[in-house]
Amino acid sequence: MKILLTGGCGFIGSAVVRRAIRAGHEIINIDKMTYAASEEALEETGANLRHLLVKADICDLAAMHAAFAAHQPDAVMHLAAESHVDRSIDGPADFVHTNVTGTFLLLEAARTYFATLSGEKRENFRFHHISTDEVFGALEDGDPAFNEYTPYDPRSPYSASKAASDHLARAWMHTYGLPVIVSNTTNNYGKWQFPEKLIPLMLINAIDEKPLPVYGAGVNTRDWLFVDDHAEALLKVLTCGVPGDTYCIGARQPRKNIDVVKAICAIVDEKLPSKAGARERLITYVTDRPGHDHRYEIDPTTAEKELHWEAAHDFERGLRVTAQWYLDNEAWWRGIQAKTYAGQRLGGAKA
Repeated sequence: MKILLTGGCGFIGSAVVRRAIRAGHEIINIDKMTYAASEEALEETGANLRHLLVKADICDLAAMHAAFAAHQPDAVMHLAAESHVDRSIDGPADFVHTNVTGTFLLLEAARTYFATLSGEKRENFRFHHISTDEVFGALEDGDPAFNEYTPYDPRSPYSASKAASDHLARAWMHTYGLPVIVSNTTNNYGKWQFPEKLIPLMLINAIDEKPLPVYGAGVNTRDWLFVDDHAEALLKVLTCGVPGDTYCIGARQPRKNIDVVKAICAIVDEKLPSKAGARERLITYVTDRPGHDHRYEIDPTTAEKELHWEAAHDFERGLRVTAQWYLDNEAWWRGIQAKTYAGQRLGGAKA
């Protein structure tokens, strides 16, 4: 397939690009190249003749129309988004602009292009909108996990903007007939993740023996999915999913934030022993963030049954693979630290 993919230099997008190119697909990679984008994450696929990077903003409607007209894709995978909750609290406007307005304009460009198609090309066209489990709100301990029928209840500017984009995508199918498929996933982790996100930030701070800031008592729970497993699932959704349907993608690997941080400490202690002692000494409890959702967890039964997919990595294995990658690729994240933050502490992300 020839796939127009947005956000392909981001963390999840680049994983999809790598897997898609290696599977024989052709990728038109639309990326604005924000602070979180990395061409290095494309690895050898970035120079592949079946990959074309188009540096453009999904909020530029003329550029989106031009991309569809020039490349005539068979499908769209829409991953481009602002995605960091803490950033959305500090500055929600960028999230509304990119996640809501950007999705609207991309849908309009896709609708215009879809109207020109006929025959098999029209019948097989798909618009796959990739979203998050955070649109469903928060779970308490003992509540059943999110599934495709869970009502929406977003709690942060980020999740509200993604919920709006989900509704737009579905509306464009029901109103205009655009063949839309939606998938919602839980927290991803793995190589090439921007260092302000929870797991890479804790890994890097543990390596550097800096404080490990944990919100509240660290009991907030997340379901963790290895990014390569998610990329495989997304391509399954695109090629096997049914327009109008939703697929919840998860790994059945829920962990409390404090347990994630302690596991990171143990791995880094093993691989890089410190004369100062175990790195759990670096854990620092800080004031909880506004509206911090207690628990996210996805029930992936539908995806497992209908797409014949399941996550290959359990959390312990995936975390060890991830930790080793950050230890082996220090030059990449040191470069980001120096370039993006000019010596300031990364991000503001906490557990």
